[in-house]
Amino acid sequence: MKDRKQYAETVKRNSPKSNCQKNCLKAFLIGGSICAAGEGFKELYSFLGFSKQTAGTLCSVTLIFLGILLTALRVYDNVAKHAGAGTLVPITGFANAMASPAIEFRSEGFITGTGAKLFVISGPVIVYGIASAVLYGLILYTVNLFAV
Repeated sequence: MKDRKQYAETVKRNSPKSNCQKNCLKAFLIGGSICAAGEGFKELYSFLGFSKQTAGTLCSVTLIFLGILLTALRVYDNVAKHAGAGTLVPITGFANAMASPAIEFRSEGFITGTGAKLFVISGPVIVYGIASAVLYGLILYTVNLFAV
């Protein structure tokens, strides 16, 4: 028991101190900027004559492309160091989560490297997202059965 307390104290003493307000502000500003850029792309595509639905799709594709490109150029990780969760929430964060392991493990080959490691980070997001959607659907279906 004493070892655990000593370990906890050592971890607390050696952990870097963080400024919560500053980190939250940076996450809000950078994440908000990514989302604002997305809205800008959506408006641009609408201005160019695409339907609202097509403009939304093109916006998503553009943000995913930019997320992967910035990950490959090693820019996205540097931004994420400052933005924290601000870069995780938008669609670009998911693109980064898919591209990072693929880029990191490409030297191990397409099958055992890229193919095997591609969903290391994003796999749980997909699994729990689908499971949550199914659970929500079942609850909604059950509630509608008893609604008159």
